[in-house]
Amino acid sequence: MTRRTFLTRGTTILAAATVPAAAAAHAASHAEIPVTRIRHVHADGMNIFYREAGPANAPVILLLHGFPTSSFQYRELIPRLADKYRAIAPDLPGFGFTEVPAERGYTYTFDNLAKTVEAFTQALHLGHYALYVFDYGAPTGLRLAMAHPERITAIVSQNGNAYEAGLGDAWAPIQQYWREPTPEHREVVHQALSPAGIRSQYTEGVPNPERIAPEGYTLDAAMIARPGNMDIQLDLFLDYANNVKLYPAFQEYFRKSKPPLLAIWGRFDPFFVPAGAEGFKHDNPNATVQFLDTGHFALETHVQEIASSMRRFLSSHNL
Repeated sequence: MTRRTFLTRGTTILAAATVPAAAAAHAASHAEIPVTRIRHVHADGMNIFYREAGPANAPVILLLHGFPTSSFQYRELIPRLADKYRAIAPDLPGFGFTEVPAERGYTYTFDNLAKTVEAFTQALHLGHYALYVFDYGAPTGLRLAMAHPERITAIVSQNGNAYEAGLGDAWAPIQQYWREPTPEHREVVHQALSPAGIRSQYTEGVPNPERIAPEGYTLDAAMIARPGNMDIQLDLFLDYANNVKLYPAFQEYFRKSKPPLLAIWGRFDPFFVPAGAEGFKHDNPNATVQFLDTGHFALETHVQEIASSMRRFLSSHNL
């Protein structure tokens, strides 16, 4: 055998072995990343937009977003859960890409947001689910939990408050708006919802704000700027006072039902301060509290830490 023949045959054998191996590795790497699907469902007289990933028969995690964002805030978290869980994140009415027909005559209150989410779960035939609640998602999801405690397998509260002690100083102008809902006080809140104001909600309290990708707050500002949407947001800010009135009922739910609960909190959040996270432990012996060195939108800086903590927490409760 000549040297040329040997090299030619060796190269052929090596290529034959390498190509299938590379193809297999390529396929495996893609198989490890669950695909997040964009879906719509008709419920409560509207077209609800939602993101979903994970096996259809897996334990469900219902992710409820907060102000001023949408299911987009879960874009990085969903794939980190969806190998083992069915992760579902709807856009609440008035947010993201959920479409509410004008003829629906929808009134934007937290009671109604909860009714819409319940209709959404019924449309998807979700009998049991864990809740991930953030910001506005907390009073929305906790209404569902109080109404149907048997459906709730666990709760993850990421800066989702249920205690007056958890309201930070950043609420001062909104609390003034609650006490005196005048046009002047409404305008003060309006001014805080400028693009710069929305960006500051993402960056305030974050030790390294350069870690915050611009897509989230840019999309939020664009969505709020849609015709009529600013009034929706101001109405919800005014109605948030009714959530505070419900805090004792939420706390009674924790004491009575004792759901497995993980409060994972950005400790530098100016809106919902650490006392809100600590409050869960006073009412629920099954509550665990974890603090992260970040602000309100903790997923923007600590998504891997949150996903890992969630998986450990849910697994420890056989979920």
